[in-house]
Amino acid sequence: MFNGKNILITGGTGSFGHTFVPMTLARFNPKRLIVFSRDEMKQWEMAKLYGDDPRVRFFIGDVRDKDRLHRALNGIDYVVHAAATKIVPTAEYNPFECIKTNINGAMNLIDTCIDQGVKRVVALSTDKASSPVNLYGATKLASDKLFVAGNSYAGGQETRFGVVRYGNVMGSRGSVIPFFLTQADTGKLPITDPRMTRFMITLEQGVELVWHAFQDMVGGEIYVKKIPSMTITDIAKAVAPDAEHEIIGIRPGEKLHEQMISQEDSYHTYEYPEYFKILPAIHQWSSDVNRIKKGIKVPEGFTYSSDNNSEWMDVKVLQEWIEINRAKIGTI
Repeated sequence: MFNGKNILITGGTGSFGHTFVPMTLARFNPKRLIVFSRDEMKQWEMAKLYGDDPRVRFFIGDVRDKDRLHRALNGIDYVVHAAATKIVPTAEYNPFECIKTNINGAMNLIDTCIDQGVKRVVALSTDKASSPVNLYGATKLASDKLFVAGNSYAGGQETRFGVVRYGNVMGSRGSVIPFFLTQADTGKLPITDPRMTRFMITLEQGVELVWHAFQDMVGGEIYVKKIPSMTITDIAKAVAPDAEHEIIGIRPGEKLHEQMISQEDSYHTYEYPEYFKILPAIHQWSSDVNRIKKGIKVPEGFTYSSDNNSEWMDVKVLQEWIEINRAKIGTI
């Protein structure tokens, strides 16, 4: 799929990019794989990992800057859109900045990809975009809608847009596992609410879902990976079995349980062995057999949330994962 092609990933020095780039280089042989991001130091550090590999390039730029995107996307075949303002409290206290990146940046990317003749674009979404209660989730819902509508907006151009949506990425910077690890030696872990549940996915699973979206998409689909849930208390037990739990209350903009498919989405959602697919409601695309393929329609009123999940991760399984991945947890 990517052999001999030109790929660009926005926000490519983040956790996802640090996994997507090496996995894609190992699985495929792209002509160029461009890491597009705004932090020169992160690019400098990441570039050291690839030595003189002529396939990997680094472009300084911001998705807020449409002119820079226009230059960077010249000759690009595939785009992964990972750039975003993602930390929930940061978005709550800096709403204008969050909107500039997550919504205006998405609009800039959609326009420029169409103008530059990019073939396929996959945007990363989040469980927080389903029935959002915080600004980050609201901006990502708006972003998802923009990428879905981008397939209509493209008119006669061949550019096609899809979205992948998943939950808490295990071990990524700023997430709960590395935070608990930093607190483990104190003998006390802060728990927002003992009833809280979260979806769990590895970065490798996220990359594989993006690859699948590129192969499967017709345009406008939102792919939702089937992944296990855990309670916040079980995550704490896996990190520090003997630590005391201190209940501190839910933070601003935080949900008790995360959701990836809402009741309203159920009217256009199909199930597959390893994922769900939310089809676009516009233009009757949700009844398009080319988009549905072998999917099975979910019942009306179906929801996919971290508390009603049929699959749960055991404490021992997470402990084993932590031991195998301890060296890289929280570093990318």
